[in-house]
Amino acid sequence: MFLAPMLLEKREKPFDDARYIFEPKIDGHRMVLSIEYGVVRLYTRHNNEVTRQYPELHNVPIEDNSDVVLDGEVACINPETGSIDFELIQKRFKMRKPMTIQAATNRQPVIFFAFDILRYKGKDLRGLTLMERKAVLFQVLAENKNFSLIINVEGAGKAMFRAIEEKKLEGIVAKKKLSRYVGGKSENWLKIINYTYAEVRIAGYRKDQFGWLLRHRDRNVGILEFAVPSAHRAAFYGVAKGLVTGEDHDFVYVEPRINVRVRFRNWTRAGMLRTPEFVDFVI
Repeated sequence: MFLAPMLLEKREKPFDDARYIFEPKIDGHRMVLSIEYGVVRLYTRHNNEVTRQYPELHNVPIEDNSDVVLDGEVACINPETGSIDFELIQKRFKMRKPMTIQAATNRQPVIFFAFDILRYKGKDLRGLTLMERKAVLFQVLAENKNFSLIINVEGAGKAMFRAIEEKKLEGIVAKKKLSRYVGGKSENWLKIINYTYAEVRIAGYRKDQFGWLLRHRDRNVGILEFAVPSAHRAAFYGVAKGLVTGEDHDFVYVEPRINVRVRFRNWTRAGMLRTPEFVDFVI
């Protein structure tokens, strides 16, 4: 049974508020875990079934598991660093061959980080408040090497964000204690991202759609597509006309003399910017 997940609105800065609880944001992908008549099915936020990708999540440590729907995030731990690793879960997600998947359950196992329960023993729990649902979740779900309950603190968002910054984790989530569960985005659930910042140069731009080719220390590091105001786009193209050095099927290349400050999730293993966003031109 797939139930549409409650999604997060974005907020720029952490805050303190006694009406909220604050949780660490797990750097994986969203998952709805459903059990009907003892059969486990796993779904992404877009209702794509991924049950066969994660066989280690088929034995859910819940006492009465004939009718349950859990909401959470599935992620991988990097054994070398002990930290959650987004690239590892991406690799697991893309695996298709059964033998490869089975081998990966030992080599790079996943963890389901549960933070909500939507249904239990035939009862739809989405009309309960968040804290009432949390109480049920913590009562019925045990923890083991593949299942973990998300911790939370009440009111102290700034302190949690500082701790997240120190550990270089993805960010925090703020949830109103009295919020009921709804499918789709809700202002009652907020995400605050712990961004990394860098100064890079524009080395070209796409022909068919918007995107600036970014360069850092004499190598290309990604495409900037997000959060660029229309006035800044116009200003760039006005200057770029005099900087063109060549083109190919996809890009027009320019002298890398225009500097921009960007924010992004992290550097990938390949040295690329993960989801860069525009901050400002650097003059």
